[in-house]
Amino acid sequence: MTQDILRLEGLRKVHGDAATGVVALSDVSLTLPSGTFTAVMGPSGSGKSTLLQCAAGLDSPTAGRVFVAGREMTGDETELTVFRREHIGFVFQQFNLLPSLTVLDNVTLPLRLAGKRPDEARARDILTKVGLGDRIGHRPPALSGGQQQRTAIARALVTEPSVVFADEPTGALDTRGAREVLNLLQQAVRVYGRTVVMVTHDPVAAAYADSVVFLADGAIVGRMADPTPDAVAERLTRLGDDVARAGRAVSE
Repeated sequence: MTQDILRLEGLRKVHGDAATGVVALSDVSLTLPSGTFTAVMGPSGSGKSTLLQCAAGLDSPTAGRVFVAGREMTGDETELTVFRREHIGFVFQQFNLLPSLTVLDNVTLPLRLAGKRPDEARARDILTKVGLGDRIGHRPPALSGGQQQRTAIARALVTEPSVVFADEPTGALDTRGAREVLNLLQQAVRVYGRTVVMVTHDPVAAAYADSVVFLADGAIVGRMADPTPDAVAERLTRLGDDVARAGRAVSE
């Protein structure tokens, strides 16, 4: 039986005062099984990044519960930090690599921060599989954007996380680099058995996922299995039109 690796129950997030603040998430519930690739999409301001941050334990919801690998994301910041290092991998738009460290040292850094002795042979193997076997001793400024993002993916995989959260991972890349990174995220699921949750605005990127979750006004408004770029783009257009109509209705 496939294990549910990520479960969100009634997430609500309000920025500012509870009475007058901005509602970023409204009663969001979602369950994702292990070994799946899910894209999260929606119009600007729909709550995509907030959902990712709350699901990853980087931000606390105003209400609701988050479970990763069967464990509720509660406790003090020290406990959450330890849990994130062991169970969660991150891939960001801007790579977040340390320019003074080599590719190998950047990849093994999460293990060192967790007080573990890095398995450099495994790290080298992952880097080879992501096409960076000949760049292990290089530093990030000597790499292309696509190579830096592949380094970030290797870093996310080295701890064998339960979930990899990717926030616009192709946003700073050209078409070729983006395609390479998306293929690697697919491999993280197919080869390494990881679960990937990716926020993106790009229908082509979303089509690499197994399914797409659509957000609007902080709520889940639809899901799509086996997405294609055209189907995703059409659904996003309809969501944008619906949000615009709702805005006009409020102003009137």
